[in-house]
Parts: sequence; C-alpha cells; structure tokens
Amino acid sequence: MKTAASWLSVLCLVAFVAARPAAADIAVTDATGKAVTVPAFGPVVSIGGSVTEIVHALGQADRIVAVDSTSLYPPAATEKPDVGYMRQLAAEPILAMQPALILAIEDAGPPAVLDQIREAGVPVVLVPDQPTPYGVLDKIDIVAAALGVPAKGDALRAALRAELDGLAAKIAKVSARPRVMFVLSIGQGRVPMAAGADTSAAGIVQLAGGENAVGGFNGYKPLSPEAAVAAAPEVLLITKRSLGLLGGEQGLLAIPEIAVTPAGQARRIVAMDGLLLLGFGPRTGKAIRQLAGHLHPGLSIRAAAD
Repeated sequence: MKTAASWLSVLCLVAFVAARPAAADIAVTDATGKAVTVPAFGPVVSIGGSVTEIVHALGQADRIVAVDSTSLYPPAATEKPDVGYMRQLAAEPILAMQPALILAIEDAGPPAVLDQIREAGVPVVLVPDQPTPYGVLDKIDIVAAALGVPAKGDALRAALRAELDGLAAKIAKVSARPRVMFVLSIGQGRVPMAAGADTSAAGIVQLAGGENAVGGFNGYKPLSPEAAVAAAPEVLLITKRSLGLLGGEQGLLAIPEIAVTPAGQARRIVAMDGLLLLGFGPRTGKAIRQLAGHLHPGLSIRAAAD
C-alpha cells in the first residue's frame, strides 16, 4: 500500500511531466531538397536496408515499429513487421503501424503512396542514395538529424570517414585494377543484367580497386553476347541471391555469353551478400575490404571483425 509520502511523490512526478515543455519539432532537408518538419520523438517506419542499418548504428532501433523487405541487417531488423518491398509500398500497412515518421531511401515508392502517407499527416523524409563515400556520410547526416540525434550522427560519420579514408589510401597503391562485371539475376529464365555507370555496383568496384568492365550506359541493362565479349571481364561479381537464382556457379557459367569471357574461362567468380555489397551503409568499409581482398589477394586490408 502506498504511503502518503509515496503518493505525494507520484503526484509531484505527474505534475513535473505535465509541466515539462514538449520537445520542439525538427526541420530536416531531405534528398529532394524539401524541408520536412518531423517530431523530435516517436515511432519510425524504416524503408531501405541501409537506412535501417543506420538507425540501428545510431542506437535508435527501439524506435522502429516496421521495416521493408530489404531491411535484412542487423538480424534484429528482420523481427520487425514487414511492410513490403521498398518500391512497391502501400499506404495502409504503413499507416496501420501508427508511425510518427517515415524514413525512406530516396527511390522508395510509388510516389503516389508516399503522397498518401503525407496527406494522412505523417512526415516522410527521403534519404539520399549516392554510391560514394560522401553519399554514405550524407545518409548518416540526414537520418541522424531526422531522429534528433545529431551528436551520435557526427560520431558515426567521423568513425566511418576515417575508415573509408584509410582504405582509400591503401587501395590507391594497387598497381593494376582488374576489370569487373557485376551480374544481376532477376529470376530463372530471364536474361541476366549487367551494371553500367552510376550504380552501386560500379561504385563499390571502384572503391575496392577494380574497374567496371561495362560502360556506355547508366543503370542496369540485359547482358547481350556482344556486350559480354566487349566487356572482357577478368572477374565476375554477383550477389549470393542472384547466384542461387541462376543455379550456382555451374548455372552462371552455363550462360554462353558469360562462359566465353576471361572471367568465365578462369572461373573467377566473387559472390557476396547483396545488402553488404550494394547497400552503401555503415558497413561500406567491410564491403570494400571483402571485395578488395578478392580483387587484390596480396593486399593486406582485412580487419579482425571481417
């Protein structure tokens, strides 16, 4: 049973909480250059694997009430409700989570769905997704600002920048850059796609000391026999998921246009986790070290945590 003194303590605490001013809203400029006003606290739906990783790295995982299907790391993220694929979202399941904020990678959508969410009164902050070291740092800045933890963002940013700068200095010393072709499978029976310029694949290859073998176009395009021969890759890079869809290394090398390449003839295939390789999030340094280790076996660049 509570004593008079304990009841007085409770009443004082209630009075203090009631009298305490609400935290001010936060103004954030998102990837589109739009100023978005977000609440200082509250539940968050995180859309995009790298965005979710950053939220966790900032120590704000307990605010996440739902994620999209690309949010596969850390493992705890997969325990949250899944609102669907980031480019095929629907407003209803997201709004059902009663979020105070949507943090979404900039190519999330469809745009009409994001507009529906905004019209329902929930702010949407689009996070930039440039496949460069500075692009990763920009992601951290905006996510940290939207979550109201800029100091934690500064600390994470500084640590990651130091790591990436150190890796760049080591990789700059490599004497040769192998030609790498990134292959993306979009399903059985479909022609694989190759990564051209302005893609996450091209960005990570360059950072790891390789040269993107496919040029002349931006984005991803179906791989033609002529393009594969002209690319003459020395290394084939692929996600583990795509390799599985193709039936493993045997299935990949059964594709005639890949089999005839120097990489195919030498069976030089590098398969990596897709989110790690292409996410451009807090683990970008680890992705660079892993890929550089395959491209330059003699380069001492691996960390104990890898």
